[in-house]
Amino acid sequence: MSKLHVGILRGGPSSEYEVSLKTGAAVLKHLPDHYQAHDIFISKDGVWHRDGLEKSPERALKHVDVVFNALHGEFGEDGQVQKILDRHGIPYTGSGALSSAIGMNKVLSKKAFEHYGVRTPYYAAIRKSDDRAEKTEYIFKHFMVPFVVKPASSGSSVGVTIVKNFGQFPAALDKAFEVGDTALVEEFIRGREATCGVVNHFRNQKTYPLLPVEIIPADTQEFFDYDAKYNGQSQEICPGNFSEEEKAEIQRLARLVHEALNLRHYSRTDMMVTPGRGVYVLEVNTLPGLTPQSLVPQSLEAIGCSFKDFLDHLVRLALDRK
Repeated sequence: MSKLHVGILRGGPSSEYEVSLKTGAAVLKHLPDHYQAHDIFISKDGVWHRDGLEKSPERALKHVDVVFNALHGEFGEDGQVQKILDRHGIPYTGSGALSSAIGMNKVLSKKAFEHYGVRTPYYAAIRKSDDRAEKTEYIFKHFMVPFVVKPASSGSSVGVTIVKNFGQFPAALDKAFEVGDTALVEEFIRGREATCGVVNHFRNQKTYPLLPVEIIPADTQEFFDYDAKYNGQSQEICPGNFSEEEKAEIQRLARLVHEALNLRHYSRTDMMVTPGRGVYVLEVNTLPGLTPQSLVPQSLEAIGCSFKDFLDHLVRLALDRK
């Protein structure tokens, strides 16, 4: 019996290029042997390759039965590559084009959170083309320091600044605008950081919540930034030291966000657990990292699911178009 051909899509023209390479490498290494894996690499300047040879997207995808989308950030997680795969009729892991676009855009996803009654930090969006003096005046009137400035469409904490005084605000905006055309100014929530993944059609549940992870940044880190995520500069506890009530609420919100945004296959939602104020949802990751340092693999290990079995499950979901 011939093997199904799986294209592992990685790299891409985003600020999360390096993380995507690591996720793709992990998938290539652990994909079960009953699949024929093909490395579909996209360079930073958008050139596609298959198994080391430069190809057009059409030729790179030729005779591929299913794509494992290991891209992160712009192009891979915002609906663009999903549209390409849809046009070619190729099934793929992860969410569809529209849900990906909403999940990637923090302003749109926050509006969805609010619609479904999900508590999220107070925020304001600033476009690069806006009158900066006018927007700065608005922020001074409506936000107390510290507050957070981040790109509206990115992940892995790229371009994020905690602004501790208003003199830092212009540089924080510039940093966010290096990543995208819209910045998000967000209320700073004090509490314990949590994240929780979910998996579709797993262990007899339509949307199965994994165990919540508690994230404790190192003393030298203000928050769970890029270095903390990928260079081992944080303590990640799974299952986290949350009360049963907190655990249940974290899992409920992760499932609600996934279903409210009509996400597919798997996702991971980041939250803050605050004393006396409950749980706040910060953002959702529609294609969470699958590197050896990533949080979803840690959560899978905690429930006794091997990474290889998880990859097999995702590929089968994509093939079944669930």
